[in-house]
Amino acid sequence: MKPKVIVIAGPTASGKTALAIELAKKIKGEVVSSDSMQIYKEMNIGTAKVTKEEMQGIKHHLIDIISPNERYSVSNFKKDSEKALEEILLKGHVPIVAGGTGLYVDSLVYGIEYPDMEFDEEYRQFLMKQAETEEGLKELWRQAVVIDEEAMEKISPNDQKRIIRVLEVFKATGKNKTEQERLSRSKGVKYDFKMFALDMEREKLYERINKRVDMMLEQGLVQEVRNLKEKYHCFPTAMQGLGYKEVMEYLEEKYTYEEMVENLKKETRHYAKRQLTWFRKNKETRWLRAEDGIEQNMNIILQEYET
Repeated sequence: MKPKVIVIAGPTASGKTALAIELAKKIKGEVVSSDSMQIYKEMNIGTAKVTKEEMQGIKHHLIDIISPNERYSVSNFKKDSEKALEEILLKGHVPIVAGGTGLYVDSLVYGIEYPDMEFDEEYRQFLMKQAETEEGLKELWRQAVVIDEEAMEKISPNDQKRIIRVLEVFKATGKNKTEQERLSRSKGVKYDFKMFALDMEREKLYERINKRVDMMLEQGLVQEVRNLKEKYHCFPTAMQGLGYKEVMEYLEEKYTYEEMVENLKKETRHYAKRQLTWFRKNKETRWLRAEDGIEQNMNIILQEYET
């Protein structure tokens, strides 16, 4: 019998972290973050990183593990997360994977193996330079569609990070992302994943997102980005993260402060919509209404986990 692992996914600002922590307190669990930005040290405000106080003594894995100028891939995540799952299970505790990065979640749930790849830094810089203009990004999108039409159906034409990833994977391996995934999925998975996702009435979710952005700015997001820029000078992967990219553009005087705030709120709402679309692909996911509250959703999770 495969070990059971609970997964709590869903859009940003829907309450995944709070639910995972309360559940962990109840069932002797530990949380494994599946957030591609919370892995970075010193990037706290813009990632809405869970604080020590919010953790309430629950151990969290894969948070604050690398510096912003280091590279970290989905392949790294899969190895590190499976190591964390094994450590948790050996203690007799329950692993709870929580986060909204769909690619990270899929690598675990579907057992997708992404080979370690030596990326061409010169090629990456070339792509990033081209993506700086609207027309340049459109051209990269067109190239990516030719390489992997199926994968690009799920990737926004504005999602610079993932468009570049598709191009890099193909250049490094000679196979497109879809081919890589099909090959690895055929090998099966090591765990019995109990997949849940939080949903929320769209208007309420967008209201929560807007308030979260306001709170981040009040907490000092602009200064956080300014400090990182001065300390590291160049950390392109981390800087493509939602929130950091928009503030960097403001610091580079591409936008006014008011335009930056509106862009950040708009892009975060778009990101939440993409997350919902992504997680709805998994037909085995049990969707939970965030409005029903933590207690009721915990009971649903526990009923399914125990069967």
